[in-house]
Amino acid sequence: MSDDRLSRARRVLDVETRALAALRERLDARFSAALEVLLACRGKVIVTGVGKSGIVCRKIAATLSSTGTPAVFLHAGEGSHGDLGTVARGDVMIAVSNSGEVGEVLRLLPVAKRLAIPLIAITGKPDSSLGRAADVTLDVSVPEEACPLGLAPTASTTAQMALGDALAVALLEERGFSADDFALLHPGGALGRRLLRVEDLMHQGAALPLVRPEASLKDTLLEITSKRLGVTGVVDEAGVLVGIVTDGDLRRGLERAADVRTLTARDLMTRNPKTIGATALAAQAVALMERHAITSLFVLVDDTRRPAGVLHLHDLLRASVV
Repeated sequence: MSDDRLSRARRVLDVETRALAALRERLDARFSAALEVLLACRGKVIVTGVGKSGIVCRKIAATLSSTGTPAVFLHAGEGSHGDLGTVARGDVMIAVSNSGEVGEVLRLLPVAKRLAIPLIAITGKPDSSLGRAADVTLDVSVPEEACPLGLAPTASTTAQMALGDALAVALLEERGFSADDFALLHPGGALGRRLLRVEDLMHQGAALPLVRPEASLKDTLLEITSKRLGVTGVVDEAGVLVGIVTDGDLRRGLERAADVRTLTARDLMTRNPKTIGATALAAQAVALMERHAITSLFVLVDDTRRPAGVLHLHDLLRASVV
């Protein structure tokens, strides 16, 4: 029985994989034409449909909005009962329908035409009423549905959603949408925490542990202990970071020293420590710490290598970035 269940599941995935492969091979100049329409949009993108396609439309609109293309979902059925008020000149409409003959969707088209709103159709039937009415028609037809009855939208909705993702990502890249832009649109939740900047979490000012290279072992240890970060930066006369001293550096220095009374920060420090910029994302700091198995990073203010702050792994843990 278990093998039968796995076989059925694999068959579904095989059908949907073939649908996506067919869609990939069918992409042509019409996809580029749709991008041009969307890039020229001075308003918002209205994504409309009903049923399972309507659910896909919600996801497409959400993905567009979160990647720099303002978009809203319009339920085609509600659109005929007042919700068309959300549509305005300067918008672009994306209508999604596998059959291309859904009455609720077709009833919206005269309004779009009257407002001179460009129409992009995503349909499994390019020769349908919707396909013929559109300015650009994108073919998402599939060889078969994964449903053994051939009735439930499965492979067809997968193809619709994948094409929506392709449009969103292509637009993101065309617009040069950056990680900074993404962070601005995702301030909350776990994702928002990972998009915090280093400068939002770092210790700075009086909390920044620093000593000069000639600082004695006692003074170096006092700075590390008083700032409670397990590290101190070592800066020269110009304030340039020349090294760091960690708890581990102290232990190793004490083990090597013939006379601990003569030790200075210069003798103890690790030269050329790993650093990061103040505007880097906290997630980048986590990746750097993990890659080099370290727990702290000094934050440089500019190319002069003067420290602006220090970031500890504990700060990232407290902010739930890790």
